[in-house]
Amino acid sequence: MRRHRLSRATAALSGRKRGAQPKVVALGGGMGLSASLTALRRITGDLTAVVTVADDGGSSGRLREELGVLPPGDLRKALAALCGDDEWGRTWSQVIQHRFESRGDLHGHAVGNLLIVALWEQLGDHVQALDLVGRLLGAHGRVLPMSAVPLELQALVRGHEPGRPDDVVTVRGQATVALTPGEVQSVHLVPADPPAVPDAVTAVLDADWVVLGPGSWFSSVIPHLLVPELLDALVSTKARKVLSLNLAPQPGETEGFSPQRHLEVLGRHAPKLAMDVVLADEAAVPDRESLADAAERLGAAVELAPVASPDGVPIHDPELLAAAYDRIFRMHGRIGPWR
Repeated sequence: MRRHRLSRATAALSGRKRGAQPKVVALGGGMGLSASLTALRRITGDLTAVVTVADDGGSSGRLREELGVLPPGDLRKALAALCGDDEWGRTWSQVIQHRFESRGDLHGHAVGNLLIVALWEQLGDHVQALDLVGRLLGAHGRVLPMSAVPLELQALVRGHEPGRPDDVVTVRGQATVALTPGEVQSVHLVPADPPAVPDAVTAVLDADWVVLGPGSWFSSVIPHLLVPELLDALVSTKARKVLSLNLAPQPGETEGFSPQRHLEVLGRHAPKLAMDVVLADEAAVPDRESLADAAERLGAAVELAPVASPDGVPIHDPELLAAAYDRIFRMHGRIGPWR
C-alpha cells in the first residue's frame, strides 16, 4: 500500500504544471529542516530556508568556540538538502557533507563547515557568503541564518539530574538540551533579544507559505519564535503557515510527547502565533480528536497524510512529503499565481 502511494505521489509531482510557483519559506534546523527542503525543492523554485544558529556541538561547536563565528552545521545541511538530484548536485552535496577522519585537529570537521566559515572571513557578510556557496552548489533555493549572532539555547528542565527528579534546573547549550533525560519545561535564548537577519524577516513577510518544522522541537523549531523580529514577521505576514510534525518523539528532548503536546508547547512559547495547517503522518497520530482540538486552538486544520519512509524507518520520504505539501498549498492556499 505504501509503495502504491509513493508511485502515485511521484506521478502527481512529475505531472504538475510548471511556470509560476508559490514563494515558500521553511524554518527549522538539522535533519528536520533538511527533510522539508528536500521535499519543497521538488515543487517550487522560490524557496528560502531560515536556519537556527544555536548549535554548540561537534564541528560547529568547535568552530564557534575557536573563531567566534555562527555555527555553520545546520546551514551546511540546508544547503546540501537544496542540491539537485543531477550529478552536479549529488557530488557537491556529498562533498560539503564529507567529514575528515584523522588523529589531528581536522578530525570530525565537515568540509562544508570550513568552506562557509572561510567565506565569512573573506567576505565579512553572512548572507553574501551563503548565497555564494549556494551558487557554487547549484542550490535550488536560498539559505539564511535566523540571526547574525551566535545564540545560546537554555532550557528549564525538570529531572535533569537523575538523583533529584522533582528539581527544575537551567540547562545550557543546544547539544545538552537535546539529550537531557529530564522533561523540558521551556526554552529561551541568550542574548534574549537577538537581532534577526533582515533578509530572513523580508522573506517571511513576502512569502505565500511558511513551513515550520519538522525537527527537534525545543532546539530547532521553537528557537525561531524566540527572535522578536522574526516572531513579529511570522505573526503579521499574510502568508499561510504550515506546522509540520515529527514522525515520533525525540529521545530526551520530547520523550513521551503526543502530537498534540507538541502543539501545546509551541502555543505556550508564542501565544500570538496562529497556524493554518498542521501536517502529520496518519500512522503517527493515535488520537486524532485530541490533535484536532489542539490544532484548532492554534487556528489550524489538521491534514493527515502518509509522509514517512515506506521501509518503516522513522524518517520523512521526500516524494511523499512533497506531495503532501503540494496538496496543502493547492487546497488551503488563496488563489495565487501558481494555481
